[in-house]
Amino acid sequence: MIILKLGGSVITKKEAQRPTLDHENLKRIAGEISESLPSSLIIVHGAGSFGHPLAKKYRIGAPTGKGELKKKMMGFSIIQRWVKLLNIHVCDALRREGIPVVSVQPSSFILAYNGRIKHADPRIIIAYLERGFIPVTYGDVVLDADENLKMSVLSGDQIIKYLGEILKPDRVILGTDVDGVFDKDPKKHPDAKLLKRIKSLKDIKYRPGTSEDVTGAMLGKIRELLLLAEKGVTSEIINAKRPGNIKRALLGRELKRTIIDGDI
Repeated sequence: MIILKLGGSVITKKEAQRPTLDHENLKRIAGEISESLPSSLIIVHGAGSFGHPLAKKYRIGAPTGKGELKKKMMGFSIIQRWVKLLNIHVCDALRREGIPVVSVQPSSFILAYNGRIKHADPRIIIAYLERGFIPVTYGDVVLDADENLKMSVLSGDQIIKYLGEILKPDRVILGTDVDGVFDKDPKKHPDAKLLKRIKSLKDIKYRPGTSEDVTGAMLGKIRELLLLAEKGVTSEIINAKRPGNIKRALLGRELKRTIIDGDI
């Protein structure tokens, strides 16, 4: 079994201030998955521009101020609609490649407390897997039992951590817009060096910023994957924008990447 994450920065124009799909990347990635389809696969995708700007606008995941609840409820509804639409685009692209995908909406089976998964029922995902389907789930907004929050943002990375702990996949692959984790920002510094393996946060001298990303950006991904590593599941971060990388990763071939396996 493989859990594959398609980052929002890969399948959408994440810097756009309105929901914008990256049609070219999505079509190519769907083709690569079709050419290297494992016997058991779960796909999780991020929200990118379909979720992040709106979550920030409506302060989802922040304490609910006096008189703010109705506005946040409307924001929750709007965000849920947009991320569901992105999921439809992703599933349609995969279906066009002959892949029997089925959409699984996180807010229909997950409840949070203080921004973390508190209760979830993975049985529907397991049942789809047993019947040969490819479940496709995604970053979403969910109800939160914390009375100050009421609702929160659930990242695809946290979903991966949750499913990974329960299902114990052979491999977890995160497709991002960089080759892995670096010693400094590779988008600003051409001499940045790739960290081939991470066992703890101490291995990261450069801490990727999180202020503009409601799900914690790269640092948020690393934290989730280190928690997963504590349960014995190894992950790898690859550049899904580089043609052929998704196919190579699914087939277990060599490519640039950062492996996260923790002190296990």
